[in-house]
Amino acid sequence: MNKDFKTAMEERRSVYSINNETTIADEKIIEIVENSTKYIPSAFNSQSQRVVVLFGENHKKLWSIVMETLRKIVPQDKVDETEAKINSFAVGHGTVLYFDSANITDGFGDKFPLYRENFKTWAQQSNGMLQYAIWTQLEAEGLGVSLQHYNPIIDDEVKEVFNLPKDWILIAQMPFGKQVAAPAEKEFQDIKERVIVFK
Repeated sequence: MNKDFKTAMEERRSVYSINNETTIADEKIIEIVENSTKYIPSAFNSQSQRVVVLFGENHKKLWSIVMETLRKIVPQDKVDETEAKINSFAVGHGTVLYFDSANITDGFGDKFPLYRENFKTWAQQSNGMLQYAIWTQLEAEGLGVSLQHYNPIIDDEVKEVFNLPKDWILIAQMPFGKQVAAPAEKEFQDIKERVIVFK
């Protein structure tokens, strides 16, 4: 990563215009995912985050599942628009899938019943940190990235097709590829209305 953290954070954006090329080797992408998954914090060190990285035909298969699932529920007059959107993800280089292991999260709830309900919230927070860490690093390496949420309607088929544990709960899908168009300008609210400081 050639950028410092502050710059990488400021330049991270949702990029929807991508292609199937990449700016870094697949091995580097895997290294980013594995390193982030290892070191991102989790409540009680539960380490319930689970990640699947899809390349090539597996990446395309994921978005085919999404589209075929949506065909069954999207109004007919919205099918073409929906297909164009899904195809914009399918043409990417790969997808990162984010899960939480319910067995682990629920197990910690059983072990610490006073905090049982908190563990589900904490698991989501840990997963969000993981998503952000990977997203920011991929952006810093020159890739275009966005975060999608077609769960839970695709969960069962995704787990079946990719032979994943049944207790894994799908949280988000992150398509990535070489950026082919700049994202729209981002607007910011007045930071003084969002951050209060007491000294």
